[in-house]
Amino acid sequence: MNPKPKIAFYWCASCGGCEEAVVDLAEDILGVVEAVDIVLWPCAMDFKRADVEAMPDKSIVATLLNGAIRSSEQEEMAHLLRRKSQYLIAYGACAQLGGIPGLANQFSREQLLRYVYEEAPTMVNPEKARPRLQFQNNGHALTLPELRNVVRSLDQVVEVDYYIPGCPPTPKLTKAALGALLEGKLPPKGTVLAPDIALCDQCSRKSTKPADLSFTQFKRPHLTKLDPEKCFLAQGVVCMGPATRGGCEAVCTSGGMPCSGCFGPTSRVRDQGAKALSSLCANIAAKEEKEIAQTLAGIPDPVGTFYRYGLAKSLLRRRVDLPTARE
Repeated sequence: MNPKPKIAFYWCASCGGCEEAVVDLAEDILGVVEAVDIVLWPCAMDFKRADVEAMPDKSIVATLLNGAIRSSEQEEMAHLLRRKSQYLIAYGACAQLGGIPGLANQFSREQLLRYVYEEAPTMVNPEKARPRLQFQNNGHALTLPELRNVVRSLDQVVEVDYYIPGCPPTPKLTKAALGALLEGKLPPKGTVLAPDIALCDQCSRKSTKPADLSFTQFKRPHLTKLDPEKCFLAQGVVCMGPATRGGCEAVCTSGGMPCSGCFGPTSRVRDQGAKALSSLCANIAAKEEKEIAQTLAGIPDPVGTFYRYGLAKSLLRRRVDLPTARE
């Protein structure tokens, strides 16, 4: 009797939504558990790092790793799981693109630590104490991971075989990817396992998207009463749909919210944020600088709007004056 293929799940810098996406397979997860041997899933089962280190190299068929790489421990685990796995899959927007944690690349590590432990409105810390990387307690040496200078996507640290996009990925895509792995029906290495089409093609509002747009102002969806059937762009609301890969089943636009770009770009787009920004700016009606500035004032956070999930992987990547040593 052939042993079951070994599968691993691991969680780095992310919110935990990707772990929920695996659970959201619902009864289908029973079929997965029956077909594979899960050898690492810290969120759901008790595994130790030493157990993984003891495994032969390439003995894990596939690891689905979610989350960006922010700390030394996450970097070490990425290298370990790369060595132990035949296929390493960047699972979700944070692993694929850096995700929302990647927005920290606008600030230095010192700025972040100072704010969190000293300046945040809810922080009471008169001694300005911070976590220590090393500490001695009753003769025992305790250590904590070190935050790196910048947040990185998984493939900026180790080689990645496949990508499953989304914040989080849908159960449908997750099931299809696991099925392809188990059946050996894998596309070329480096493939994003989702349709290579723009989200607009799957959006229920696409018939109302005008061929020509002329923006006089940008509205924020939570401050505006919107037509539930009309294209968001036609209503002056920023929507990342034209610059974003489909495959999410358009759940946000169907639910009354514009696309925020979590599935990343299609293969034809190099920089998702730049693509969306250039498209919108090219359709601003105003021609004078003052009027253009008034229109753009409706987008108070351009980086958070256009690079919400992809700053770490974009052409910008990080603030130019952040240290490069020991990323």
